[in-house]
Amino acid sequence: MTIKVLVVDDSALLRKVLTNVLNDCSGIEVTDVARNGIEALKLIEQSKPDLITLDVEMPMMNGLETLEAIKEKHTLPVIMLSSKTNEETTIQALELGAEDFIEKPVSISENWDVFQSDLSRRIKIHFTKEKQPVITEQPSKVLNDALLSKKDTLKAIVIGASTGGPKALVKAIQAISPDLSIPVFIVQHMPEGFTASFAKRLDTAASIPVVEAEHGQKIRPGTVYLAPGARHMTINGNHLELDTRPKVHGVRPAVDYLFETASHKYGSDILGIIMTGMGSDGAPGCEVIKKNGGYVLTQDKASSIVYGMPRAVVERGLSDQTASLNDIADILKEMTR
Repeated sequence: MTIKVLVVDDSALLRKVLTNVLNDCSGIEVTDVARNGIEALKLIEQSKPDLITLDVEMPMMNGLETLEAIKEKHTLPVIMLSSKTNEETTIQALELGAEDFIEKPVSISENWDVFQSDLSRRIKIHFTKEKQPVITEQPSKVLNDALLSKKDTLKAIVIGASTGGPKALVKAIQAISPDLSIPVFIVQHMPEGFTASFAKRLDTAASIPVVEAEHGQKIRPGTVYLAPGARHMTINGNHLELDTRPKVHGVRPAVDYLFETASHKYGSDILGIIMTGMGSDGAPGCEVIKKNGGYVLTQDKASSIVYGMPRAVVERGLSDQTASLNDIADILKEMTR
């Protein structure tokens, strides 16, 4: 199968660069390009693309307006092309239904291979996830006895997410009770700069404070800490540490580093949640949580944008419970009340 892509960008240079980058990828073909949202909407009807790459900032009809119009009529996956100057708009786009985003490289000539590989992987994942074997594990009831037994002794919640995570995390964090008396730690795969805007968005949506983590920051109960982009976040005693060790699973921050150090600190009194995302980051961390007696919850396939990270945990037999995004929100509400 050849994936037909519509490239939408107001820059003639970037349209040409993206066309060349994608046409050099096996199994991907740019069939059309558009200078703005109005042209894009017409071309969608005419050429029926399989996926769209969409610029955030465009004249006549900007990226958000175009995205809304696309999602009203079509179920096409949309990947936003963003830069560090429009982080907040990118976060809005993910909440409006964009499946993913990729940061425009500062110098395409210097980062051609990396950019091409990353964009190709992000495109192809939307056409391979349904071919993955269906996990036969039966979901547990939302609040089972094993989970409820953790409520009174729970000391921390750790969450890992990637593709599709921003929208899912807003829903999940919104559900956390204002009575929250323990810390919550989140790793969302996201480039440097974008996590500051995302932390602000979560803070606005939540009834408890959400902050982008800082190196050396003291851990306080009732607070949600989001790992900053390009920094691994770990727990050392009662403080957070950030570092720039090499990427794990091709990502930094990595879920594994957070889960492993959190498990060593909180032992059996921890709830680990793996949400939508590509790859297998988080599975080794969940193994540590399980060994130390903690509880592991995974998002189900039906509500995941990409069923990669949760699937890796389930396939290794590390998931205590599979739940929909709505059920995860309900669980967080009950466990923090």
